[in-house]
Amino acid sequence: MVERLSVCEVDADALINNFNEFRRISRNPDGVAPVLKSNAYGHGMLACARVLDAAGASTFCVNELWEAQKLRAKGFEQRVIVLGYIPPAFAGDAVEADVIPVAYSEDVIKALSDAAQAQNRTASVMLKVETGTNRQGVMPNAALKMAMRLKAMPGVKLFGLSTHFADIEDTTDHAFAMMQLRKFMDTAGLFRANGIEPGQLSAANSAAALLWPETHLSITRLGIGLYGMWPSKETFATAVQRHREAVDLRPVLTWKTRVAQVKTVQSGEYVGYGRTFRTTHRTKLAVIPVGYYDGYDRKASNRAHVLINGVRCQVRGRVCMNMFMVDVTDVPGVEPGDEVVLLGRQGDEQVTAEDLAAWFDTINYEVTTRINENITRVLKTQ
Repeated sequence: MVERLSVCEVDADALINNFNEFRRISRNPDGVAPVLKSNAYGHGMLACARVLDAAGASTFCVNELWEAQKLRAKGFEQRVIVLGYIPPAFAGDAVEADVIPVAYSEDVIKALSDAAQAQNRTASVMLKVETGTNRQGVMPNAALKMAMRLKAMPGVKLFGLSTHFADIEDTTDHAFAMMQLRKFMDTAGLFRANGIEPGQLSAANSAAALLWPETHLSITRLGIGLYGMWPSKETFATAVQRHREAVDLRPVLTWKTRVAQVKTVQSGEYVGYGRTFRTTHRTKLAVIPVGYYDGYDRKASNRAHVLINGVRCQVRGRVCMNMFMVDVTDVPGVEPGDEVVLLGRQGDEQVTAEDLAAWFDTINYEVTTRINENITRVLKTQ
């Protein structure tokens, strides 16, 4: 079958470097758990899982059960935590896949208990404690009551507790995050005071892991930082303040395509839908066979740059569903078939996920996760 017109290269060495950097700075290196949800933040779940398996990762985190099933089907034996919702009807599949669901509903826990008994197994469950994000999870007292009922159910056991920070990435004032951490640790204490061992504790994401060692606990859920991206400018600024910026994060993903056509238009000509760009001089354009269907956002119109022959070339006109145009007037020798870097490095120039995020009016997370999953992810090693 013919491949798509663009490809994503996954730098295996950069991925291993980032994983090892977080283990280096962690108070609990064995608890650093790569998050592979959403196609490994757009980097290719199975490709990244292979690299991280070889690097010694013992726990993976996903969002949906089907992601865990996909890992199991490929032979991955790591402990797999399912962070998102598992409907009660899928409890049997969850037990069969030997995953650890994050639960906040007694209906789900009861379904897991019934399914585990039917399969003559024991299912591990992680409870999500609400500490201030008001997303998934239940309040500390409700979590305790849930744990007490779980303890009385056959076929299930409490694996641990988790929570999630609301704004640890979005500010340089982390008072709210520290309040959440105290609330979480108080919940663990509440469990112990009532005769229930809380088990594995998980609060840290990439930003917390970078900034606050006290958040590392049993399991660090390593997401955006694993792929070589800082969670935010605020995270980096705080890291500088706390002298923790020396963590060597290397971007993992390069997104490439090829020039489809080169054409010259005269001064005064319009380019693209809506006539949003008009030339002021004789202009050479290159047509790029990627568009918003592929994940190259329409907001990049007349804003973004790509790299061709090591030169930054600006997008001209609107990004279309399957193509867009760039100005190559000052780039000598551009021909159809020449390499185009949409994200990554070419020569001395680089387009980062943060650059694209600025042009797309979003965050670096969204830039990589929205790259179409049908685009081939290819592992590259030195």
